[in-house]
Amino acid sequence: MSASQTMRAITQDTFGGPEVLRLAEVPRPEPLPTEVLVRVHAAGVNPVDWKTRGGSGMAGLFGPPPHILGWDVSGVVEEVGFGVHTLEVGDEVYGMPWFPRPAGAYAEYVTAPARQFARKPATAGHDVAAAVPLAGLTAWQSLVDAAQVEAGQRVLIHAAAGGVGHLAVQFAKHLGAHVIGTARAGKHDWLRSLGADELVDYTAVRFEDVVRDVDVVIDLIGDGHDSTGVRSLKTLRPGGTVIAVPSGVSAELKEAAEAQGLSAKPYLVEPDGPALARIASLIDKGEVRVEVEDVLPLADAAEAHRRGETGRTRGKLVLRVTG
Repeated sequence: MSASQTMRAITQDTFGGPEVLRLAEVPRPEPLPTEVLVRVHAAGVNPVDWKTRGGSGMAGLFGPPPHILGWDVSGVVEEVGFGVHTLEVGDEVYGMPWFPRPAGAYAEYVTAPARQFARKPATAGHDVAAAVPLAGLTAWQSLVDAAQVEAGQRVLIHAAAGGVGHLAVQFAKHLGAHVIGTARAGKHDWLRSLGADELVDYTAVRFEDVVRDVDVVIDLIGDGHDSTGVRSLKTLRPGGTVIAVPSGVSAELKEAAEAQGLSAKPYLVEPDGPALARIASLIDKGEVRVEVEDVLPLADAAEAHRRGETGRTRGKLVLRVTG
């Protein structure tokens, strides 16, 4: 197989810890009709990546290894398939293709339907743009589509300093909400600069003891950690809603919400080119800032996973693939 038919990618031969990730030469994909071939300049790293690597997350949709992780892509259109009218060769794009099916973003090239991409923010480089799609769409869709947040509502965002959380804070503020976030004290000043109105240090107090009259909770932690979703019900006003993002609505949350006459909704992000275009516009207008804690070379994907799994990153980690 010639060099033009192969590409570098991070692959794994078994489920396991970060050490199973390795750099390899694999076949380069070819775009089908309505698809584009994108040369990946940078790929974002997300919790679903390391969960899938370990055999949970979306592993059930991958089948047995070997496979290539990753969904966040920022790059340049290299080739367009028959029937593509929205993008051209040379366009700088970003996207979260195929989710939750495999996209193979930890690689030099990906193929996907053209309408799952959007032109990347003009004011952002590929490293920053690659940090946005999965986290940005999760934040946007959970607030706009799932919760239908309106101006004047009170919104509580758990894990407000994370990749999804810091964007959710800004989107909720853009929608006119009063924004409350949970985060360690050392991140409070930064989150205020992003628009948070109130902040709770979850290491010092129980958030349900100090937060009241909330319309919407965006739970980015889940009941698997200290019953965060169930405890969030105590912060809601009558008719309020918890959007359960990481692992859906637990049986305990469902039962407790029903008993109290409250709403608990599961949520899973999906590819959304139009929403990405809207988010790019907000970034280009300076209304939204994207936090990238660090950019590592593709070959250091295992290290990115090790750091991400600590749960202490501010914003996102990104892999630089090319360019």
